[in-house]
Amino acid sequence: MRNISMKKLMRKLSKVTHSTKYSILQPNPPKRGSDIVPAGHFPVYVGVDQDRTERFVVRAELLHHPLFLELLHRSAQEYGYDQTGVLRIPVIVVVFERVLESVKLGESYSCLDELLGHSVSCL
Repeated sequence: MRNISMKKLMRKLSKVTHSTKYSILQPNPPKRGSDIVPAGHFPVYVGVDQDRTERFVVRAELLHHPLFLELLHRSAQEYGYDQTGVLRIPVIVVVFERVLESVKLGESYSCLDELLGHSVSCL
């Protein structure tokens, strides 16, 4: 059942057109009055505390990366599969930025714990 709901969430988030015009990461909110998200991208709010969330605009192709899938799973655990509005990911911003950096550099970590240097083995 979890896989079906995760697939629904991924399908919902990936319904955008591809574009190579923008980089993998565009931190911080757009200028006031401009909530435009470029084609092939989607917005995401990252942070554990509601008062310390940052808005990122990331490429839709990240939806298939194992580290990003783990972040989506954490989001689903925290907020459920039926969350509405902008996707929220409950990790500290530094961790999210490290995931984006790893993807950009083509590093092949199998889970967040491995990426962050924890001695816990990935499942």
